[in-house]
Amino acid sequence: MKLLIATHNAHKLHEIRAMLTLPDLEIIGMDAYPDVPEVVEDGDTLKANAIKKAVEVANATGVLTMADDSGLEVDALNGDPGVYSARYAGEPSDDAANNCKLLAALEGVTNRTARFRCAIALVEPNGTPQTVDGCCEGKIGFKLEGENGFGYDPLFTPNGYENTFAQLGDTIKNRISHRACALGAIKEKL
Repeated sequence: MKLLIATHNAHKLHEIRAMLTLPDLEIIGMDAYPDVPEVVEDGDTLKANAIKKAVEVANATGVLTMADDSGLEVDALNGDPGVYSARYAGEPSDDAANNCKLLAALEGVTNRTARFRCAIALVEPNGTPQTVDGCCEGKIGFKLEGENGFGYDPLFTPNGYENTFAQLGDTIKNRISHRACALGAIKEKL
């Protein structure tokens, strides 16, 4: 079975390929369809963005498509950056700028509880999307720590661990992350 992942994010595609291993499943990326334009993520929820990406890409390519949208919710910031996590510091998306803005917004704040959320949509061309969610609770650090991962990984320490996702590495992150939780649920639908 061929499954198209509706993302141009090479890091995300790499993570999904590492975590979503099923017999006879061939995961392909958007590089196989260079003429399909990038979908504008203008939904007001992670789920809305995931559905929009999956539906538009499946209909444009004629291939079973999976899309996810993920975000970081910080309690002290009333859930921000949330759905705007990738572009928190503006366009184009810039991980370093996003992390700097987050640290500045939390300067002097002691309650640093947060969570990563992931919404995944799976859809056949012209079909009805199926959706799942995943969540990973944790806290935001006071400085960047670690070299692995991407996005907010150098700032996010999951509950039960002393190190950030960027320090823990792929093996642990791919077992406990928000995306891992959601992909575990989507395996049943595949």
